[in-house]
Amino acid sequence: MNTYSPIETSWDYQATLDRRHTFMSPSLGTFAAYQKPVVLKKASMQYVWDEQGKKYLDCLAQNLCISVGHNHPLVNYEAKKQIDEMVHCTTMYYHAVPTHFAEELVATLPPGEDWVVHFVNSGAEANDLAMLMARLYSGNFDILSLRNSFHGLHFGAMSLTGIETCHHNIPGSPGIIHVHNPDQYRGAHGATVTPYLDEIDITIKSSTPGCIAGYIVEPIQGFGGVIPMPEGYLKGAFERVRAAGGVCIVDEVQTGFGRMGSHMWGFESHGVTPDIVVMAKGIGNGYPLAAVVARRDVAQAMAKKKFFNTYGSNPMACAAGRAVLRVIEEDELMDNARQMGDLLEEKMGTVIKKYNVIGDFRGRGLMRGIEFVKDKITRKPAANEAMKVAENAKDNGLILGLGGVHHNIIRINPPICLNREDIEFVVDVLDDSLSKL
Repeated sequence: MNTYSPIETSWDYQATLDRRHTFMSPSLGTFAAYQKPVVLKKASMQYVWDEQGKKYLDCLAQNLCISVGHNHPLVNYEAKKQIDEMVHCTTMYYHAVPTHFAEELVATLPPGEDWVVHFVNSGAEANDLAMLMARLYSGNFDILSLRNSFHGLHFGAMSLTGIETCHHNIPGSPGIIHVHNPDQYRGAHGATVTPYLDEIDITIKSSTPGCIAGYIVEPIQGFGGVIPMPEGYLKGAFERVRAAGGVCIVDEVQTGFGRMGSHMWGFESHGVTPDIVVMAKGIGNGYPLAAVVARRDVAQAMAKKKFFNTYGSNPMACAAGRAVLRVIEEDELMDNARQMGDLLEEKMGTVIKKYNVIGDFRGRGLMRGIEFVKDKITRKPAANEAMKVAENAKDNGLILGLGGVHHNIIRINPPICLNREDIEFVVDVLDDSLSKL
């Protein structure tokens, strides 16, 4: 066997920027973090380091992909073990690891349903697949989605997404209708539930043939502004959708895998059971992996024609996914997400009172958002202030996310292994960054 010399990588900061701008697609710049880019080189648990060795607390978890911690030893061990045996096995053949993982995933879902799993590679791909399942099973076409929602940027998922900056100037995927999201802070109907449910009825009666294929919802809208669904909303929405012949799809890409603290899945705290659950990001702790989990009868509707994902059920990624479930259970990370989320909320109370620029602090577990406003009466969005606080925090070693349709939301979504010292650090850096406004 040949002896290969190592492939060299230059970590020069400017050379890295130049290569990215020269050889990688300009579209990547639309999701770039910070005015002066950060080049990340290594990571461990909730921390990352740039190419100069500066340490950061990663409170965006690489867009919520890192659930149990960067380079978690068990996750990496299981992935490396699988690499040494077989990196990829197409679903044309059988492999034991994906079947074990599917069984273990199903065990986390509400009992009483015959759940089956279809593994894919990303959340957008999974949402496209969920939409296809809903249409084939129901025999209907129209799908309801919420304004401010984010379900991905592929063609179908882009159309499901309810944010202007996520839509290109081309015709969208047909048959998708957006209804008002029940935003209790600045929603069209205010801090209520019934008018938002009434709009579902009105929309079905006015904009569809009276029957729909499905309805998709995030238990907490993520990139759209960390907007939780209020109590009673999902129950009422599911009843209306099913009465119109549709299936209920819950997008747990950001809310799942214990991040809520109280339950494994965001929908569980609402007392509902969906027909399809979409999973991604934290499922693989950084390894490319996603899944559509559906009732068997819903998934069976796709079995009349061929369907194939080249890298679906990749055994290396599924090995990592199995380890994620094990770590969440054995390290009691769901309970940690609850405790650290409660502590963050408690500590942020003083900061919220101190600065009028904070209009709202919301979320659950370790999925939190701070809404920045010009003043608390008019609630006019303060996007520049949010950006400045995020930039200041970055300079102090804290990575935060920005989001919301008005670009005025700071997102605090760390790996769920965060500890008390990290929470103190987050609050102190936020306080210092706000003081510099």
